[in-house]
Amino acid sequence: MSIGSKMNYYFTGTLIILVIMLALLGGPKAFGGSTQSNVTGSNTAIEGGYTSESTTTYETGSESSSTTTNTTNSDIRSAPPSAAAPSYNSMTQDVCAVGASAGIQTFGVGISGGKHFIDKNCERLKLARILNDFGMKVAAVAILCQDERVFESMIQAGTPCPIDGKIGKNAMSLWNKYDHERPDYKVYVKRMEERKKAELAEQIEMTKEFERLEAERIKEEAKKMKKMEWVDPK
Repeated sequence: MSIGSKMNYYFTGTLIILVIMLALLGGPKAFGGSTQSNVTGSNTAIEGGYTSESTTTYETGSESSSTTTNTTNSDIRSAPPSAAAPSYNSMTQDVCAVGASAGIQTFGVGISGGKHFIDKNCERLKLARILNDFGMKVAAVAILCQDERVFESMIQAGTPCPIDGKIGKNAMSLWNKYDHERPDYKVYVKRMEERKKAELAEQIEMTKEFERLEAERIKEEAKKMKKMEWVDPK
C-alpha cells in the first residue's frame, strides 16, 4: 500500500469521527450575545456576536446590607428661679442711711441680702445746721472741718479751722505743731514732700547759676590782670 492511500484512510477516519461527535452533540449551540455580571455593586458587560439574548447572573454568596443609625442628644435646661434682692428703704427723710441689696442665683443655690449704710457727710451737714441754729457757729465750723476738703479750703482762705479752743493764727500754729491730727494729713504730707523736691531743685539751679557767675567773674579778673601786666611789664 502506498503512502497516498494511507493518508486518504487517515483523513476519512478523522472525518467520520467528527461527524459522529457532531451528531451526538446535536449541532452547534448558540451563545448569548451579552453577559452581565453584578458583583457587590460593580457591573461588567462582556459582548459576544451570536444572539441578542441577555442574561444577568449574580455571583454566588453576594449580599446587600443596609444599616442606619440615628443618634439624638437632647440637653434641656430649665430656667433657674431668680433670687430677688430685698428692698431696703429709709423709714423717714431725716435719716442719713442708704440701703443696698444684692442677689445671686445658680441652678442649685440662690443667695440674696441687703444692708443699710450710714452717710457720714449727710450726718455732718445735719449736725452743723443744728449747731448753727443754736448759735454755736464755731462749733458748726469745727464739725464741718472734719471733712478734709473743708479743712483744706479753710487753710487756703487764711482762716484755719478751730483746734483746742483756738482760732486764727493760734489755731494755725497748733495745726503746724500737731500736723498728724489734720483730716488731710496724707494729702498734706504728700504736698510737703513735693514742695521740698521743688525747693531742692530750685536750690540746685541757683547753685549752678552762682557757680557760672563766679566762673565768669574769675575769668574777667584774669583778663584784667593780663592787660595790666602787658601795660606795665617789669
